[in-house]
Amino acid sequence: MHNWKWLKGALMLGVVFFIAALLVKPIGVSTQFSVASGILHSALDPDVIQIDETRDSGYRSSNAYYDKSDGKLAKSIKNPINYDFIFVLAIPLGALAGYLFNKSKKRNTIEAQQLDSEFDAPEFTIKAKQSTARPSFLKNYLPAFVGGFLLLFGARMADGCTSGHMFSGIMQGSVSGFIFAAAVFLTGIPAARHLNKYVMEREVG
Repeated sequence: MHNWKWLKGALMLGVVFFIAALLVKPIGVSTQFSVASGILHSALDPDVIQIDETRDSGYRSSNAYYDKSDGKLAKSIKNPINYDFIFVLAIPLGALAGYLFNKSKKRNTIEAQQLDSEFDAPEFTIKAKQSTARPSFLKNYLPAFVGGFLLLFGARMADGCTSGHMFSGIMQGSVSGFIFAAAVFLTGIPAARHLNKYVMEREVG
């Protein structure tokens, strides 16, 4: 617990969520992936969503999922240029900006170069090359993609993601938000420790 960077990140995240809820609305992410899939669906089948002036949303859908909440999701699919959709599109751009401006990456590179100059022994060079070798494309990205897909699928099955249930939910005093947060940590921490142990054993072996 000597590294308190997590606390700074947590406080910044809390401030962002508070400002978003105060000025616009609570943050939610996973719904917009349903909107993205709905855009593709409606492009292939234009009749899946139709205008219905008798509804407040102005739309209805033959697809029960798009039609829920009085057609609000169907409306978002037909009018995707809105706060929520732009917010989700900006997430990878923000992640890229954070990566590019990460000073620790440059500092770690300098430290690695200094170590290389200090240790010239052949056995050290071999170990360094082995430890810094990049995994293949499939090993590096495929597990992350599959894991992300399962997380997103589960989020939509639960009708809400981490940002909607946990952060925005707890901020609004939602009981389901607290239950969801407890479930996340009770399952996530043991799973992370087990996977970390598994990875370390493979690297040593």
